[in-house]
Amino acid sequence: MDFDDEAKLDSSQVEDARGGMSRGGLAVGGGAVGLLVLVVGLFFGIDLTGGGAPAQRPAQQAGSGVDLSAKCRTGADADQSDDCRIVGTVNSIQTYWSRTLRGYTPAKTQLFSQATQTGCGYATSDVGPFYCPNDRKVYLDLTFFKQLQEQFGAEGGPFAQAYVVGHEYGHHVQNLQGTLSRSRSSAKGAQSGSVRVELQADCYAGAWAKNAVSTGFLEQLTDTDIRQALSAAEAVGDDSIQRRTQGYVEPDGFTHGTSEQRRRWFTTGYESGDPRQCDTFSGGI
Repeated sequence: MDFDDEAKLDSSQVEDARGGMSRGGLAVGGGAVGLLVLVVGLFFGIDLTGGGAPAQRPAQQAGSGVDLSAKCRTGADADQSDDCRIVGTVNSIQTYWSRTLRGYTPAKTQLFSQATQTGCGYATSDVGPFYCPNDRKVYLDLTFFKQLQEQFGAEGGPFAQAYVVGHEYGHHVQNLQGTLSRSRSSAKGAQSGSVRVELQADCYAGAWAKNAVSTGFLEQLTDTDIRQALSAAEAVGDDSIQRRTQGYVEPDGFTHGTSEQRRRWFTTGYESGDPRQCDTFSGGI
């Protein structure tokens, strides 16, 4: 994954809140339950507290984030820094959707460490990357990508990160379209609304990937880039996660889709380059 060295980055689309909250005192996560929380929250727009109110008082502010504008100015910077790579990826994704979806409104990404306060409640990094529809922001702790490799067996790499960001912005698009609400039902299972929402977000990520070069930020993607994205998609399939966490597969508990489905729907978006091909709500999936 290489950026055009001359591309101008817009760091205002990414907030750096790392160091802004200590881990203690937040409602979600921690300790032995962290992995289970991650499984529930991974890539999902959710109310993190179950009711919108914190279970405990918010932690005291421990510091402030860094202004990314000083170091993330060009595509050359994005090739050298994880922070700037996220900025460049967000810029590319939002350029694509602003050209593709009439009425698209930008959503910021917040980088955080350990824990943060969101419009959907208080969250720790155990939840994994997520989109909050209440404040229309994507939340990301960059340490998740190491966890994706070490705990879930993904190949990793820069475009695995890009796939995750693309997926979360897929949820933003769904929120703007009014389809994200289909995930709100308490029903789970292989044909549930939540699975269909997640697979569509995978497809939207693939559609962006196909068109990423035309946004002016990225150079031509390689087979390695796409392999990294597919490896990440497979690693977070419901069946793969269930095998790792409980030793067996239980389709009635699916919320995100199988590894095969996640790979297939990303590929559908990538091969077509057309989000209109991402209809996961009609017929079987």
